[in-house]
Amino acid sequence: MIFYFTGTGNSRWVAKNLGGVFDEPLLSIAEELKQNKSELRYSLKEGEKVIFVYPVHSWGPAVMVLEFISLLKLEGYKQHPVYSVCTCGDDCGHTSDIVNKKLRSRGLKLTAAFSVQMPNNYILLPGFDVDPEKVEQEKLVNAPARLSAIVDAINHQHEGSLYHAGSAAFCKSYLIYPLFTKFALGSNAFYATDACVSCGLCERICPTNTISMQKGCKPQWSDSCVQCLACIHRCPVKAIEYGKATLKKGRYHHPEI
Repeated sequence: MIFYFTGTGNSRWVAKNLGGVFDEPLLSIAEELKQNKSELRYSLKEGEKVIFVYPVHSWGPAVMVLEFISLLKLEGYKQHPVYSVCTCGDDCGHTSDIVNKKLRSRGLKLTAAFSVQMPNNYILLPGFDVDPEKVEQEKLVNAPARLSAIVDAINHQHEGSLYHAGSAAFCKSYLIYPLFTKFALGSNAFYATDACVSCGLCERICPTNTISMQKGCKPQWSDSCVQCLACIHRCPVKAIEYGKATLKKGRYHHPEI
């Protein structure tokens, strides 16, 4: 069973490929949370793997992943293997440790953690932008080999060095990430420019129902944003901006998603 969260498609691509290799069903964390249940129950078969695939946001897990785990109940769990596979632009900090702590609170144990470097997509702060085209293509070309190595590690039950924490990991995950979850989430500065064609794509793909729009009108954002950046990167006419921070910056979504 593969639980995944995605914004720009990187984690969806990873989840899709892992699902194909291990013949495991894919469940969207965003869609499961929309059920608004007090507990999310899933039945495990004997020998079934549990894999969480999600992006790293400011050196910690996308917040909806932690929200999902806090409601998770795996019926039939008897030390089934549980894996974390996170996607990151450069490094991950102690993201896997944060996820493991949350899993333990639900009586689950993380078997191993892996990371896959994918093209950068965080563009909401000064100094942050998408990767140059050459770097983006290199990451996309290298990703399948990394994924193959992760599959081999899972099949042979070894982790090796397939998780990249990076430098200053503690500071990034336990100082910067808490600030991100406290100040960067909720209220936001997203808006649609006059280039908007009111196609409604942003509203449909928003995982938190943050975006609403009436026919023929521009989208409006409420205060439930989790900064997955799906809307700004996947707008077909690049009509979405975030204050002045994203002006003249690039856009990215996985080419296969």
